[in-house]
Amino acid sequence: MVFSTAMRLTGNPAEAEDISQEVFLRAFQRFVDLRDNPRAPGWLKTVAVNLSLNHLSRHRSRWRLFTDFFRPGDDGEEPEIEFAAPDNIEEDLARSERRLLVENALRKLPDAQRVPLVLFHLEGLKYEEIAAKLGVSMGKVKTDIFRGRAALRKKIGRL
Repeated sequence: MVFSTAMRLTGNPAEAEDISQEVFLRAFQRFVDLRDNPRAPGWLKTVAVNLSLNHLSRHRSRWRLFTDFFRPGDDGEEPEIEFAAPDNIEEDLARSERRLLVENALRKLPDAQRVPLVLFHLEGLKYEEIAAKLGVSMGKVKTDIFRGRAALRKKIGRL
């Protein structure tokens, strides 16, 4: 869950691994507080989102229209993102194919479109929360999500 969240936001497996490691280091430092806390998974996800956004704003210049797209690893293969095992195999095959198409298309979107889409649709944040986290206006968030959805439809339609 932590890696998938970081991967969706950064679009880069190496950065997602670094962020995941940092999340778990912070969890280890707060182990006494988190050990029996039923909210620990939510805490982990929140820290993953915040560290991913901090990483993007710190290590990349402000949101640009075009950024580096996802690049395959040294072996030429795209890394896989793991999801929970399904109860119904046939339904899951169809879902996993769609999910793979969406994940691959999502990785190819510019940061300005991918990040708000992930925060809204996958992390469940509201427009106001996204605007506050990214330090942009709510109008920009809505525009970026609209453009991201259109670009995603276009990319999925070409696949």
